Amino acid sequence: MSANYPSLKGRVVIVTGGAQGLGRSFVSNLAEQGAKPIIVQRNFELAKSLEEELNQLGHDTLAVSADIGNQESVQKMVKEVHQKFGRIDILVNNAAMLKNLAIGPFWEIPMNEWYDAINVNITGAFICAREVVPYMQKRNWGRIVNLSSTTILSGKPNYLHYSASKAAMIGITRAMARELGDWNITVNNLMPGTTKTESDRTSAHDEYFANAVKQQSIHRLATVQDHANALMFLCSDEASFITGQCMVSDGGRSFL
Repeated sequence: MSANYPSLKGRVVIVTGGAQGLGRSFVSNLAEQGAKPIIVQRNFELAKSLEEELNQLGHDTLAVSADIGNQESVQKMVKEVHQKFGRIDILVNNAAMLKNLAIGPFWEIPMNEWYDAINVNITGAFICAREVVPYMQKRNWGRIVNLSSTTILSGKPNYLHYSASKAAMIGITRAMARELGDWNITVNNLMPGTTKTESDRTSAHDEYFANAVKQQSIHRLATVQDHANALMFLCSDEASFITGQCMVSDGGRSFL
């Protein structure tokens, strides 16, 4: 059961990677709060399926296909959203490349996979923020939440391309927060811990999750709802005086 955030009602929220994993939970929870989530996914069929599911429940959502690492594609997506709703209030930079990345020592990581991770996980977040901010500035209000990961706090081996890209989210978040405060736009970083979702990679086996739980202060596996609760708070009016911060949601496994 999620908390109630009336201030989210009517807010137009772009969620990249919004059709699967944590993004799907973010979209569903935001819709239940009365927000209008935009499901941005490269796989349009996946996004459309979630849109239809939520619209049948009476929610106002929109599925849009976009390659977030491509500026023209993002510009087209943002223009479509603004034309339909007349505003863009919140951006959740959730999309990231992980599942399809090779795992191994950094000296064996293929260069094309390094560039793919940087392009989607860093450049994609930068482009999306760059394109939506002018609309937020005009309304003198906005929320940007950048998704990072607690893998960067532990120096997790064999994921250097992913960890490097997620570490960059901290610097991006803090710099954006400094630059956007004059327009009442907050920028924060949500760092989810180990979580089992329907889109998990095969390397995330039961022993992997059990080991993570043992290292936490709260000895249970995180749910997608745990992270959705944190996200909704950061998007709400209740978090209006919080910006440039990193919120770690991992049951006390890491301390920042």
